[in-house]
Amino acid sequence: MTSGLYTDDSGTARCWWCQGHDDYQAYHDSEWGYPVADDHRLFEKICLEGFQSGLSWLTILRKRDNFRKAFHNFNFHRIARFGSVQVKKLLQNDGIVRHRGKIEATVNNAKCALHMEQEFGSLAAFFWQYEPKKRRAVLRNKTDACHRTTCDEAVRLSKDLRKLAWKFVGPTTAYAFMQSMGMVNDHLKGCSSHVGIRDLRVRFKRPTR
Repeated sequence: MTSGLYTDDSGTARCWWCQGHDDYQAYHDSEWGYPVADDHRLFEKICLEGFQSGLSWLTILRKRDNFRKAFHNFNFHRIARFGSVQVKKLLQNDGIVRHRGKIEATVNNAKCALHMEQEFGSLAAFFWQYEPKKRRAVLRNKTDACHRTTCDEAVRLSKDLRKLAWKFVGPTTAYAFMQSMGMVNDHLKGCSSHVGIRDLRVRFKRPTR
């Protein structure tokens, strides 16, 4: 599969990484790369990308409902009030990734998100200012995709988040977040979702507050 695409029985072409898993395919078709402006969804995405570090995204995806229940649908206003009791309870929850550093980072980042909301008006307004301005080359195959693991804007986003005291937000995590929330369109050329995502991004109103 040097092209990085696979085609199902209906003739629909998709990026290689979701092949063989119905839930992963649904995520690819209806979520990955779709532009997002909702603060709670953005907070969920960046936190889960942090939890994914060192693991497969499929592992996180299959635990996502458990994460949502444990973290109140990633309402950062509520998570910011978590203390040691809640952290201890989360460490005993085998439905999520029980990594103390990542759990504590989520609580820390929720507190940071509150300050960001006050300063910028919304998390969306802050994040979308890092959207790459220059026209980007379309990914044509698996090799192209595997080589594109970050970009200058993701490096800058990571650096600025860490200045604001966020944790588990390295450049690779920041770029995966940008891919997930639709700041870039990294569906391969020829993928059934590529053109649709491109058109959605054209129509999408970038948040400013």
